[in-house]
Amino acid sequence: MKYHVYIGTYTRPAPYPANAKGEGLYVGEFDTDTGALRLTQTVRGIENPSYLCVAPGGAAVHAVWEVLGWDTGLVSSYARDERSGHLTFLGLQASGGAVACYITMDSRGRVALVANYLSGTVAAFPARPDGRLAEATSVIQQQGSGPVAGRQEGPHAHCIVVAPGESLAFSTDLGADAVIGYTLDLAKPSLQERSTLRLPPGSGPRHLTFHPSGRYAYVISELSSTMTALSFDRATGSLEVIGSYPMLPSDFEGESHCADVHVHPNGRFVYGSNRGHDSITAFRVEPATGHLERLGQFPTGGRTPRNFAIDPTGRHLLVANQDSDTVVVFPIRNDGGLDDALSSCPVPTPSCIKFAPAPTA
Repeated sequence: MKYHVYIGTYTRPAPYPANAKGEGLYVGEFDTDTGALRLTQTVRGIENPSYLCVAPGGAAVHAVWEVLGWDTGLVSSYARDERSGHLTFLGLQASGGAVACYITMDSRGRVALVANYLSGTVAAFPARPDGRLAEATSVIQQQGSGPVAGRQEGPHAHCIVVAPGESLAFSTDLGADAVIGYTLDLAKPSLQERSTLRLPPGSGPRHLTFHPSGRYAYVISELSSTMTALSFDRATGSLEVIGSYPMLPSDFEGESHCADVHVHPNGRFVYGSNRGHDSITAFRVEPATGHLERLGQFPTGGRTPRNFAIDPTGRHLLVANQDSDTVVVFPIRNDGGLDDALSSCPVPTPSCIKFAPAPTA
């Protein structure tokens, strides 16, 4: 089975990251039978497309422009050719804050949500029928700070996701050590703050994802290198901490910062990436409670695994090794561990990987 793959990169070498050398947004094709990934298009004319989302149904792809030094970030939209997977530029919108770093959509592709890291803002955008995004209709300024000098002087929204049921959204704020809940009105669209879950000072929560059951969520914290399991009460919209787990081996003494988190499609495993230790940590999920059992760490075959993705069949895990300019493909074993790499595709400073269906004939 084949899938189209979309890979975001860093293109701008100053001020971050210093080694940025991407030429734009890359389109590829992934074969789940062989584990082979090949590139088919480079979309130029975009600065630091560090995070992407594919619209449900696959008609469009959206990318943030994560550029320091600009008063506002940008979001660009592209029409997607269903057969080739290739992209055609549709338009731009201001992201609603500085240094846009994350974008997602609801399950029907009606609304896009963006997190802006430097300004600590989150924003909601109506999606037009042609795939373009309209101007933001809701921009919320998050508040707070934390104890880590140089990283937590103020709010830093790093992620925003739509919760099961799609009447709520949750943002992780690395600067404020908080997971902030919002009422999400898809019709307007708008966000309205309704709850705050505090994590331990200095945690730096970065990304959040929900379990397929809708009963649990998992937060990976960049600064403390921990994975936090949360219970989710859909009736009340509340999140509660049920456990926290180290991402690194107890004998590791180097510098490492967590990045991305994903739940396997079968719901049995959770994975997180470590930049510095350069590994993927795998956990087994206890289905009755949501608690995690750490299975071990698996080297990523490169440096600085900023982002990774599990293919829709659940057979492979693809890692974007930012500082070694590769996307490496690993088979996922039945026990949740990773086998040796199947293939490696050269991609300059990759930062995000997303899948979309490809035609079968």
